Amino acid sequence: MENVRVRFAPSPTGPLHIGGVRTALFNYLFAKKHGGTFVLRIEDTDQTRYVANAEQYIIDALNWCNIPFDEGPNNNEKFGPYRQSERKDLYKQYADILIEKGWAYYAFDSSEQLDFHRKNHEAKGKTFIYNWHNRLKLNNSLSLSKEEVNSKLSAGEKYVIRFKTPQDETLIINDEIRGTIKIDTNTLDDKVLFKSDGMPTYHLANIVDDYLMEISHVIRGEEWLPSMPLHILLYRAFDWESPKFAHLPLILKPIGKGKLSKRDGDKLGFPVFPLEYTNEQTGDVSRGYKEDGYFADAFINMLALLGWNPGTEQELFSLEELIQVFDLKRVSKSGAKFSPEKTNWFNQQYMQSKTNSELTDLFLPILKEKQVDAEKDYVQKVVSLIKERAVFVADFWCLSDFFFQSPAEYDAKASKKNWKEETPELMNELITVLKNIEGFSSTNTETLIKEWITNKEIGFGKVMQPLRLSLVGKLAGPHLFDIIEMIGKNETINRIENAIQKL
Repeated sequence: MENVRVRFAPSPTGPLHIGGVRTALFNYLFAKKHGGTFVLRIEDTDQTRYVANAEQYIIDALNWCNIPFDEGPNNNEKFGPYRQSERKDLYKQYADILIEKGWAYYAFDSSEQLDFHRKNHEAKGKTFIYNWHNRLKLNNSLSLSKEEVNSKLSAGEKYVIRFKTPQDETLIINDEIRGTIKIDTNTLDDKVLFKSDGMPTYHLANIVDDYLMEISHVIRGEEWLPSMPLHILLYRAFDWESPKFAHLPLILKPIGKGKLSKRDGDKLGFPVFPLEYTNEQTGDVSRGYKEDGYFADAFINMLALLGWNPGTEQELFSLEELIQVFDLKRVSKSGAKFSPEKTNWFNQQYMQSKTNSELTDLFLPILKEKQVDAEKDYVQKVVSLIKERAVFVADFWCLSDFFFQSPAEYDAKASKKNWKEETPELMNELITVLKNIEGFSSTNTETLIKEWITNKEIGFGKVMQPLRLSLVGKLAGPHLFDIIEMIGKNETINRIENAIQKL
């Protein structure tokens, strides 16, 4: 495939939804597989919804996901500028070309006039569509004389520029994911291409920019599928070759149908944005996958399998592996249901694949916050014992606090069940056994204590459960004798004595 150029073109109106991240990811994978270029373009034509910190958020999110853009704002600006607001003078020229070629026209209808027509149609049980069947009856340059049009333009009367959709045609278009689509042009409206505020609409700016930036493939969300006929017609109107189009399926709610929203995340307790986001106007903070403790590579692996499958049973992929196997032909037409549980599973799998040293470096700042001062080698041994039970690095503390401090309290239910009248006497005997053990390794301690229990001819549970309760404060944690080796003889004895006193 020659000269593949794809673009991710978000609007800076707030935080980047994971649906947007997946669109960026699929563009990135496609570009890298074919030795192409991944472009970031900021589509900020809607200035009423523009949010100042949103653009930097988008860039930070792509960088955290390890899918940085090759070309875009302030980076390799081969076809710059890459913000549409900085290209606005350009779009008027192309709108004028369409008017000259008879593919567009000036429309002077006021919002009040259009509102009147809408209400009039509604009263008759109809829907008002501005197109071939009524445009010659409305206030535009197709229904007015040249003199009237020039007079209005000279007087500075407000107008929009609308596309003149062809009549009585069956448009046959192809989507790389959905195949051949047939559209009756009579059902299409004459979309506004240029607004009265001097800014282009998404449709015009999008097509002009894709052409000038030599975009070869437009890979975007399903919500843009209804715009595809207009975009194909615009390419025809300009006599340009259109790129190939691919419309990705929606990411659906975990429960039921419908597009995944922030409300779903808030309700069910998971983020829908890659990074934490603070709304500068309201001060509201939205959770992010990064801050919630997800690994970027686990997050990306999860996203890649939402709406795409490799055709095998494999689920865990590095970014390099995803690039090698990604194929638009394996993208689904139907929506992909998001699963918070599966997302956690991915994070847990990536947790196990990280080295103990990597995880220790992530755990040390948490220990510092807890005012725990421990040697890195010791912490690394702790991590090796607990990481299999963790989903997040943040879980490490509650899984390992007893390695760093004596229990302050004991699980009431476990204590009632396992701390009997004869337990203190047994624990005192155990202390004597422990004091006499020379090599305090896990293996040696386990052998000698189990020999003692066997010789006493009592059940192992009568000693082992109260012992774990004494050392951990609850019936949890890794292999008991690994804990004993880690905390040492003196601390083990101290904790048993504390338990005898408190329980």
